[in-house]
Amino acid sequence: MKIHLIAIGGSAMHNLAIALKEKGYEVSGSDDEIFEPARSRLAAHGLLPASEGWHPERIRSGLDAVILGMHARADNPELAEARRLGLNIFSYPEYLYEQCRNKRRVVIGGSHGKTTITAMILHVLQKCGMDFDFMVGAQLAGFDTMVHLSEKAPIAVFEGDEYLSSPLDLRPKFHLYHPHIALISGIAWDHINVFPTFENYTEQFSRFIDLIEPDGTLIYCETDPVLKNLVNEKNLSDRLHAIPYSAHPAVTRNGESYLTHDNQQTPLRIFGEHNLQNISGAWQVCCSLGVSDALFYRHISTFEGAAKRLQTLAKNEHTHVFLDFAHSPSKLKATVNAVKQQYPDRKLTACMELHTFSSLNENFLGEYRQSMAEADEAWVYFNPETMKHKRLPLFAPTAVAGAFGTPNVTVFTDSSLLINQLTDKHWDDRNLLIMTSGNFNGVDFSKLRLSGSIITF
Repeated sequence: MKIHLIAIGGSAMHNLAIALKEKGYEVSGSDDEIFEPARSRLAAHGLLPASEGWHPERIRSGLDAVILGMHARADNPELAEARRLGLNIFSYPEYLYEQCRNKRRVVIGGSHGKTTITAMILHVLQKCGMDFDFMVGAQLAGFDTMVHLSEKAPIAVFEGDEYLSSPLDLRPKFHLYHPHIALISGIAWDHINVFPTFENYTEQFSRFIDLIEPDGTLIYCETDPVLKNLVNEKNLSDRLHAIPYSAHPAVTRNGESYLTHDNQQTPLRIFGEHNLQNISGAWQVCCSLGVSDALFYRHISTFEGAAKRLQTLAKNEHTHVFLDFAHSPSKLKATVNAVKQQYPDRKLTACMELHTFSSLNENFLGEYRQSMAEADEAWVYFNPETMKHKRLPLFAPTAVAGAFGTPNVTVFTDSSLLINQLTDKHWDDRNLLIMTSGNFNGVDFSKLRLSGSIITF
């Protein structure tokens, strides 16, 4: 099989390219810019394009498939050439489905927690020695790539993103997978640039449920009122097996969390009410795949999380510094509350970056109200230049502070000023939580030095 990837440098696309080469396919690709770590990883596998840019001459009649990444535009010259030649053109999720159409497909969706739940499932299945294909949206310990595809694996586990599939295919990605087992972790409005109303956004999850294979299984978080109402309204009993879940019972001792079950306690390396919900969802999926309770609890106790999901950057006896991908209101609130509840005797400084289209839209800012209320200090950063780049109307820092609606909020538009205040602060008996889907305008957190308790990274 000969495959060409347009926009091969994307986070998902470069992992797909590596997975296809490891499957034995002949793989090529192009992109107008490729950043780390994609550049080094592609180079290590002999897949780094000889030159950046779009090169229609790389599109030839002998290609079996062209995969179009979301980064490419609809007028991409390589795409135009592929169309002229009548080649098979796929979006990223379309091609994943093609690769796994004869497998038992498991898809993890939801506005929050889907990466972590998928990671939990993959961790347990791997420890159980099960054979499976997968796609997940973060780098995981014990896995070389974020995508794995094979001929023989009977199961495929996909993280199901609700964002658009490609510049040509405006369907949400998770609509293309047609799962046998589906999980939805919750529904909280996001992607306002694509789904302009909450009703429109919720409809995508309704359609996802409709696309579950007949006699399939829907696992859903029953403590999410929007999701619970959606499931109840659909009356699924004639078509699907609906399994609700909520947070797993647990106790906390000396900053450590333990699952409680069958008169036993299983220690965890992660924490937070949202992660107890994630564990319950992962448990239900693993049970549906034939994993015993004993094996699930044994292996979930060694799960350390996915990259940028309450990831520890540094710690000592006085201070713990976390990095998290949280950027939407529901993720922000869950992550702040988790750290504050796990360390009730420490102050918490929480820093977040408004970086996505939704978060930088003044019409959406009100969704953040009270989302950082539990932090002792809430520092919010946005870069006006990012707004200009995204062609979004500028708003004032006072609009941000008013939208968050709590007196603990300080707004920054200069990341160097924020970093200076962090480094000058005294950190004894205080934790730091950094939340962003960006990088605070190029901040290298590995070089950050905090005074007081002398945290180094």
